[in-house]
Amino acid sequence: MSTAGNDKFVDMVSATAEVTLRLSEFHPRSSLHTPDRTPEKPRFPVIDYHNHLDSTDPKQVLSIMDQCGVEHIVNITMQTGQPALDTLDRFRQAAPDRFSAIGWMDWSGVERSDFVSVTIDRLNRLVDHGACGIKFWKDLGLTLRDAQGRLFRIDDDRFDPIFDACGKLGLPVMFHTADPSAFFEPIDPQNERYEELAAHPDWSFHDSPVSKRELLEQRNRVIARHPEVTFVGAHCAESGEDLAYLAEQLDSLPNLQIDISARTPELGRQPYRAREFFLKYADRILFGTDLLPEIAMYRLYFRFLETADEYFPYPSHASRQGRWHIYGLYLPDDVLRKVYRDNALRLLPRLR
Repeated sequence: MSTAGNDKFVDMVSATAEVTLRLSEFHPRSSLHTPDRTPEKPRFPVIDYHNHLDSTDPKQVLSIMDQCGVEHIVNITMQTGQPALDTLDRFRQAAPDRFSAIGWMDWSGVERSDFVSVTIDRLNRLVDHGACGIKFWKDLGLTLRDAQGRLFRIDDDRFDPIFDACGKLGLPVMFHTADPSAFFEPIDPQNERYEELAAHPDWSFHDSPVSKRELLEQRNRVIARHPEVTFVGAHCAESGEDLAYLAEQLDSLPNLQIDISARTPELGRQPYRAREFFLKYADRILFGTDLLPEIAMYRLYFRFLETADEYFPYPSHASRQGRWHIYGLYLPDDVLRKVYRDNALRLLPRLR
């Protein structure tokens, strides 16, 4: 067999180079010529079930919604206490038929013996101000600690009365548990989301004493213990990298729904499996974005769900989520209707 130096072909296929170009300055332009069938508006009216509008002007958001065919947005406030109630009131007064709100779990006073009763009072106040759900963020299980400095488990049964109260109030519970799998790996040259984590090192949990899978299993035990409550797993229930595992969870937990917010990067790079998943679980998937409302952002979501376009950018925040592009799922109309709107309506009785 020829060796390098004796054969031009071997030399050619063996050549490598050490480059000095910084990764942050590398912005390649694709040479592919493929169709761009980006819809200006979705095929059916859209309910964005997962967004964060606290800092926005409702009038400006409404203008974007009208241009993009977005019928309704659910604002997940990231505030607690009176500021949260004021935000709920501000959007409800601006356009009650266009905005709904999900409250943010308030852990202040968690060390108190009356924390559960205080929390139930908080839930009732949120409902009085129009809240249509409550969100439990990833701090539960990862960073929230008791007075002795011990991490609270997500499935701590001391919190069961809170979920019971949600059931009595008819209040869906959204869980953002854990994070993308890459966030539990070292920030090193092998991490596929290196640039994102370099921009947000506080998003890394590679030294967490609890694994991602254990966090998800803790959450799932809560969901199983409260069949009367509808749960929404934000961001594909943080299982977008493993659709087989996500399917197992949906099969075993009939009261679990998921939203697709901020997970087109994961779904769109496995379009064959993702399309099969959407077809099978069309009744369990909610449209959501988790990005500030922008015309181009919404249209990228529509392109992903509606078209067979290939190799195009995914909607994302400034630091991106990884160096890849995505492919469209070209979903049929009956699935689009459910994902865009009908599934969310079941959780928004005021709109039905």
